[in-house]
Amino acid sequence: MTQGTFDHAPRQFGQADAFFANLDADAAAELITASADVVMVLDGEGVICDLAFGNEELIGEGCHEWLGKTWGATVTVDSQDKIRDLLRSQGAPSAEGVRWRHVNHQLPDGAELPLSYSVVPLRKAGGELNGHCVAFGRDLRPQVALQQRLVNAQLSMERDYWRLRQVETRYRLLFQMATEPVLILENSLDRLEEANPAARALFGDRMQAPGWNFTDHLDKPSQAAVRQLIERLRGTGRSDPIRIRLADDGQEMLLVGTQFRQENTQHFLLRITRPEDTAASVIDSGRQQLMQVMESAPDALVVTDLEGRILSANRAFLDLGQLATEEQARGQMLDHWLGRTGVDFRVLLSNLKQHGSVRLFATQMRGEYGANAEVEVSAVAASAGQQRCLGFTIRDMGRRLVSETRNHKELPRSASQMTELVGRLPLKDIVRETTDLIEQLCIEAALQLTGDNRASAAEMLGLSRQSLYIKLRRFGMLDSSPGDSDGVH
Repeated sequence: MTQGTFDHAPRQFGQADAFFANLDADAAAELITASADVVMVLDGEGVICDLAFGNEELIGEGCHEWLGKTWGATVTVDSQDKIRDLLRSQGAPSAEGVRWRHVNHQLPDGAELPLSYSVVPLRKAGGELNGHCVAFGRDLRPQVALQQRLVNAQLSMERDYWRLRQVETRYRLLFQMATEPVLILENSLDRLEEANPAARALFGDRMQAPGWNFTDHLDKPSQAAVRQLIERLRGTGRSDPIRIRLADDGQEMLLVGTQFRQENTQHFLLRITRPEDTAASVIDSGRQQLMQVMESAPDALVVTDLEGRILSANRAFLDLGQLATEEQARGQMLDHWLGRTGVDFRVLLSNLKQHGSVRLFATQMRGEYGANAEVEVSAVAASAGQQRCLGFTIRDMGRRLVSETRNHKELPRSASQMTELVGRLPLKDIVRETTDLIEQLCIEAALQLTGDNRASAAEMLGLSRQSLYIKLRRFGMLDSSPGDSDGVH
């Protein structure tokens, strides 16, 4: 080391004359440029007379456009006071050494460029100020990015902390409100870590005593069964529920155990239920499944009160009624959609109240937007708790009717089919169809008796052959074969 003299906190070289006396301007400019990311030469008014970049990335940010502008015009509003402070205090000694200030430049694309500046005045050879100063700037973007990552990490930790607090709060609430006794044991039956109020009510205050063991409250066979359950949990992590009997009153209970690890320690969670409670939960689960099946059933299902006001309906009913939501149907009378007339629904309701059930009642379903569907209704009267109700199963017969639909020339083949037309057609149409049926049956009988001789059949029926041909054509009974069927066989 050279023989320079240094104080405790040096601010300047001790032998500047020895090393920098003969330094030319280009070398000095090169040293200054290398010492910072951006270097600006400012006049007495703060105008940028010259600038150089030690960091080439700043050129691509448009910083070269600062040349000729005042330094304060290149920074954000909140940094302009800092610029004035730096220009005013340039060269003034301070106890902290060189003074650096954080300044944000406004870039052409609207972003901000953070730089840390220090200003040093320029002097002539004799030490006299020449009216210019040099501003040294350091790019703070790496530090700002690091600070932002630190802030984001802290915010993430705070979010995780509050999320864990919320989870813990919900766990505590469920744990305290659970009606089933729940015990948490730490790796052994005699190391109780936590118990909910239902467990303390079942086993009493003795749980707080030192050396408490869960098996002390069980009879001998149950103690062995619980130890086996714990060993299975410890070995395989799972075990089937077992039945245990309390030692005090001989009450039979069902024990369900699970295991989990926390802080490298194995814990056991034991849940105690009464067998009837388990059966009730199975029944509730079965009812839930039944409700899901009814909701997705292809046939419409509706529950009403005794007057026919809808209490609930499934998706298939909403489709038939052209409804968007169940709320549109709830509280409305079922006959708004079901029945050709009000008489239909009143007859159905009367039979249902009188006999308790109705099967295969043929009627019609009307949609909100004019769609009609032939349906078949089965219904039953039932009780839902304190309230009696009526349940309706409505099956769309459209597809079945399409496959069985006769064209306009076909006629019913039996009296039962004729009675099915009541309510679907006016009386005059039913009479006309009945007349057509009788005519067709008579013509078929005459053709069968005469061996399909149409001339003899017309004579037997008292018709002219022309009238017979007209009726055969109307009933679709003419053969497509060209053979003569007028002669006697």
